[in-house]
Amino acid sequence: MLLILCVDLDDDLGRKTAFDTPVVGRDSVESAAVALATADPEDSDVNVCFQGTHLYDSIDDESVEVAVVTGTAKADVSANRKVGAEVDTVLASLSTREDVRAVVVTDGAQDESVLPVIRSRVPIDSVRRVVVRQAQDLESMYYTFKQVLADPETRGTILIPLGILLLIYPISIAAEIVGLPGSTLGVVSALLGLYVLFRGLGLEDTIDETIERIRVGLFSGRIQLVTYVVAAALIAVGTVGGIEAAETRVGVDPAATGLVAAFVYGAVQWVAAAGIVAALGRITDEYLAGGFRWRYLNAPFYVAAISVVLHGLSAFFLSLPFAGLSYLALTLTTGTFIGLASTLAFAVAEQRYPQSRDRELTG
Repeated sequence: MLLILCVDLDDDLGRKTAFDTPVVGRDSVESAAVALATADPEDSDVNVCFQGTHLYDSIDDESVEVAVVTGTAKADVSANRKVGAEVDTVLASLSTREDVRAVVVTDGAQDESVLPVIRSRVPIDSVRRVVVRQAQDLESMYYTFKQVLADPETRGTILIPLGILLLIYPISIAAEIVGLPGSTLGVVSALLGLYVLFRGLGLEDTIDETIERIRVGLFSGRIQLVTYVVAAALIAVGTVGGIEAAETRVGVDPAATGLVAAFVYGAVQWVAAAGIVAALGRITDEYLAGGFRWRYLNAPFYVAAISVVLHGLSAFFLSLPFAGLSYLALTLTTGTFIGLASTLAFAVAEQRYPQSRDRELTG
């Protein structure tokens, strides 16, 4: 048996006429459609009801029934539940032993949101969407736009840049009135560009995760947060020192090799200090958390070894008075020795004095 279900999700039929729903039967559905058309000729659900009767009249090779089911005025979850309850009522009223299949008739995408509810009760053969020819897809477009604006993530992505764009002109006018520099427009445009770039690259998630880690670090007593801030400050100082050294070198030797060597020579000691401070903070947190391993102590020694090598190389390329081949050989040897010595020393320490984690893995 084929059941033609005319869906009125926002209950225009119940609110505008005296008909109780669900409406079952061809004559009853036609009478309901006429009543709704009389009450509101512009209501698109009138077309749905007449389409249901049209399908009923056009099918003559099997038993068929037509019914109108409605939701609520809010057209939300409660409307879906009401439609489901009315479909149950319609199915219970059918006196047939045949398997029932459904053809759902709607007037747009909004009413079709109830399809999963209907499908959970009766198999759906097809869906017929009825729209006025002069307004093809108008309701669907409205519903899609409404759904986009209802989604917080999509709303923020679309409306925030649009709002900033609309504010650029009045902000520039206000800046001229109060005597602010003309760069105000550029600042606003830069902020908009940064926002779009962050949204496009998905960096907002990274920023949220970073803020969450900082918050956890503040309230869990992690020294690593402090050492990272100190390390960032040391790197900033080292960068300034490297730039100053490179600027000094420009007047002597503008070659790219000399400028890079001058930058490294001026920054290496500060960056090395930053790496050692950050490594010590991480080691301290691992020890306090019970996850300390001897090999973690290699990190500050490796940083020191690399900095010694870079210092020797940069000094050699700058042809400093003390930086001949002997000095270069000494720094390369010293850096290698520091790295090898720390690796061997802490490897032996792990074998002789295993930590709790090592005991769990081996025991």
